[in-house]
Amino acid sequence: MNKQRIDLKKDVFNKSQYSKTINTSFEELGVKSIPDQLNEETSIEDFFNLYNQLFYEIPAEGENNSHRYLVIQSGEYIDFDENLEEIEALRQEIARLRTDILELQVKNIELETGQKINIDTNALKDKINQIGSNIEANQSSIAEAQSQAQQSINEANTSTEEQVNTGGVGYF
Repeated sequence: MNKQRIDLKKDVFNKSQYSKTINTSFEELGVKSIPDQLNEETSIEDFFNLYNQLFYEIPAEGENNSHRYLVIQSGEYIDFDENLEEIEALRQEIARLRTDILELQVKNIELETGQKINIDTNALKDKINQIGSNIEANQSSIAEAQSQAQQSINEANTSTEEQVNTGGVGYF
């Protein structure tokens, strides 16, 4: 066996050369200082400025990144369904009060003129009730659509999480 000579060369830096030559700030790993991270955070004001700029570019419908998605998410956060029930109760009360006012106005006119007015307030009440039923049906379809949209969003998020979690090797 032939022996072969290998010369090893070692570069040595003094303290001042080392800090100028070797980067010790971990910038290459993407780690940022806390002040830099805070400066890059989006404020609520920045969010709404961007939202106003992008308003017409955001699609109206869609499972995510749409106006419908924002409405559903915000509606859940502020318990919008509870508000809808209260609004519906108030609408029914308003409808009842309007029919009561109409009946009183008809009676008042009849007393002032001495003539009978042939207005069927019961038919008007039925019509108002029918409109109220239509409103309730529409609201229940909206609630069902919101529920289905939320379910789709949850399923999409779950499948995205599964795709992300099935990934390869971790380094940390």
